[in-house]
Amino acid sequence: VLMLERGYPIEHGQDYHGEHKAPWELRYRGRGDRQRKLRDYPINSEIYAFQEGNEHFWAKDADIPYTVPEQRKFAWHRSAGVGGRSLLWGRQVYRLSDLDFEANARDGHGVDWPLRYADLAPWYDHVEEFIGVSGRAEGLAQLPDGRFQKPMAFSCAEEQLKKSVEAQFDDRIVTIGRVAVLTEPKGDRAACHYCGPCHQGCSTGSYFSTQSSTLPAARATGRLELRSHALANEILYDRDTNRATGVRFVDTRTGESHEARAGMLFLCASTIPTTQLLLLSRSESFPQGFANSSGAVGRYLMDHHLGMSGMAMMPTVKGKSIGRRPNGIYIPRFRNVTSPHPGFLRGYGYQGMGIQPDWEMALSLPGFGAQWKDAVFGPKPWLMILSGFGECLPYAHNRVTLDPQEKDRWGIPQPKIDMKWGSNEEAMRRDMATEAEAMLKASGGFVLATDDSMSMPGEGVHEMGTARMGRDPATSVLDANNRTHDVPNVYITDGSAMTSAACQNPSLTWMALTARAARHAVESARKGFA
Repeated sequence: VLMLERGYPIEHGQDYHGEHKAPWELRYRGRGDRQRKLRDYPINSEIYAFQEGNEHFWAKDADIPYTVPEQRKFAWHRSAGVGGRSLLWGRQVYRLSDLDFEANARDGHGVDWPLRYADLAPWYDHVEEFIGVSGRAEGLAQLPDGRFQKPMAFSCAEEQLKKSVEAQFDDRIVTIGRVAVLTEPKGDRAACHYCGPCHQGCSTGSYFSTQSSTLPAARATGRLELRSHALANEILYDRDTNRATGVRFVDTRTGESHEARAGMLFLCASTIPTTQLLLLSRSESFPQGFANSSGAVGRYLMDHHLGMSGMAMMPTVKGKSIGRRPNGIYIPRFRNVTSPHPGFLRGYGYQGMGIQPDWEMALSLPGFGAQWKDAVFGPKPWLMILSGFGECLPYAHNRVTLDPQEKDRWGIPQPKIDMKWGSNEEAMRRDMATEAEAMLKASGGFVLATDDSMSMPGEGVHEMGTARMGRDPATSVLDANNRTHDVPNVYITDGSAMTSAACQNPSLTWMALTARAARHAVESARKGFA
């Protein structure tokens, strides 16, 4: 296997330059060089995971140009190295259910998924056992349980929220987040020790990343060659055999063009770069882009709309923090599960966390001397935050195309991203804020703020849908095994394959689809891709 990776090499452990460093150990006290952020990272620096201690993980915005139509916005956050966003993600992992796989067929938005939960369940098992997922089994049809390590503990504020919500809302539960962070050792990976700055690197391998898990396993086979600094810009195709024969790529250090020949291709570059590569690979056979006889490549772009839906002070909660737990709570979807909601289709879930203010709270405390010090070191108030994650419907007008005027330093046309939320997402967003307020009040919280404003497309960092799976080659790009309908030796297994978005974090589903497709590809190759 030859793995072509645009990014520069990042070695596990030794290249995590900011690991375990506290803000006061960094030159700019964790806030970064303001001028450099404005110059080099005006988009990437806006995401929560961008920190002074991990700046070297992120791509400079000028190196990854893209455009949006006038009066549109899209936040595209990208990393710079091998491992990509697996070093920077929030690690929340949830299964989709048949409520999700059947949604398009049920309400008529989008095309029907060509598989169901039973087809993917064994592969969810496979991935969870490999990456290590901690969580609690809840027995919910809309959020299937998985193969979990022991769950992390709730904070006292979260315990109160759970007790109150489950007592007063019979359609809701509060569970601990299902997260790809070990609570028990796994091979040479250690259980999480709650050190805190996860996004600055994890040399213990406690959280799943390419560096800690999949690359070591692949290298152990002796069958992997990894070539970094390799930017793919064309899929090579033989019209006579109807097979892809390889990839043309640019060495980003020298600017030289190279070709790599192969009997099988997997595209897993993340949604927008995969779409860009397909659209760049035009030929007499595929004038609209590679494997695009349906015209669906680039269309149906989706993301999750998200943001703080409600925040409350919890005046009756007393207790100390449980440390820097790299996880929060999760309230699974409860809308449009057993009965239809009159205002919108599909649903949403909440992620949240009970927190205590950090040392900066001391700046606002009254007093002086010993009295002030006692207040600083005394019990701190608890806050409870709920952030909604809502599903986006698949709209044909939300799409990625190529901008012929915008090119990178190697002269490659760059993506033009045109996405906007619809009325369904806006109605859902209002309900997310209303219900967050209701649950916070029910738990005894003093609500400080609610927010029903829409996030910018792209801020969810869950781009999906531009090379969707489907049953009909006339309306979709991929079949039930993630193989392109048009060319039988090409598989696409990143977020672009998603037929609908659901409201759950999608990475677990992408990994399960990839593992399943890899098995199918091996079996298919043995049969000559018949």
